[in-house]
Order: sequence, then C-alpha cells, then structure tokens
Amino acid sequence: MSADPIRLCLACHPDVPDERVTGISVTVDRGCAGLLLTYRLEGELAALRIPDAPLDRERLWAHTCFEAFFAGEAGAAYREFNFSPNGQWMRFDFSAYRQRADGPGGSEPAIGLRRDKHVLELTARLPADQLPSGALRAGLTAVVEHADGSLRYWALRHPPGKPDFHHRDGFALTLAAS
Repeated sequence: MSADPIRLCLACHPDVPDERVTGISVTVDRGCAGLLLTYRLEGELAALRIPDAPLDRERLWAHTCFEAFFAGEAGAAYREFNFSPNGQWMRFDFSAYRQRADGPGGSEPAIGLRRDKHVLELTARLPADQLPSGALRAGLTAVVEHADGSLRYWALRHPPGKPDFHHRDGFALTLAAS
C-alpha cells in the first residue's frame, strides 16, 4: 500500500447524538493493489447491536455497518460499499443520485474484525478492480445500531438536513490516482 495512510475522524449527525460511541475513525491507504480501509469504533460496545449472524445483504446498512462511497472526479456515477462486522459485504452501483445501475463484477474484498470491550475495528481491503479508476471522491460513513434498535449516523461530512450518505456534498475526501 502507500507510504502515507490517512487517518480521519467521522462525526455523528447533529440531529441524533450518540451517547454510547466516543468516536469513529477511518484510516485510508490507497496503493496500486487497491484500497485498505480500517474503521475503528470506540465506546460502550455492550450497548450496541453488532451483527454476528448473517443478514440480508441488501440491508446491511440497516444495522451497525461501515460504508464507503466512491465517485470519479467527473460524472454522476458512484459506487457504495457496505461492510458488516459479521463479515458480509455488499456493493451498489449508481448512475446518478440514488439511481441504481448494474456494475461490473470484481474481486471480493477481504474483511477482518478485531473486537474487545470498548473497541470494534473492521478492516476492508478493496482490490483495485472494485474501484473506479483515476482520482476518487470518497464519502466515509458508519451506521451504529443501539440495543433499542435506534440508529446513529456517522460521516466524514454531513450535508445539511437529515442524514444522507448518498449526497455528493458528503464525498469529502479526495484520493489521488494510484
């Protein structure tokens, strides 16, 4: 991977504060072979629902899940990845804002998990064939499900209004071509 990984902190959406999570960070490392994302959630894990059994892959985002959105520098198309702590993942391709499209296949990401009493760390290694080519705009996000079933939304940047990870204003990170 690259010589200089980037570590970023996500912010909880201001409309729904998260009293159980003290912070979520993401380390991003892009190289010729692809992209390594390391999500680190710190807080009261016992007060959260963290999936360990299989879920509907189309709805991983409805539970504790780490997400990444990638778009090329030009055009409206983008790609969404969902990574569940249970090891499942899903990719969605969009031709424009929330307009689903069929996309090419690709190699399967490698997902790893480390957990202790107060830290949940998920790594996702995305092969280069899963990413748009060239420079990328990225939105890094997380959904956290509390024990009562309520959800909290974390992102690198939240556009105005209700939580919306698909909004292009949330694609706050620029990654140079590898």
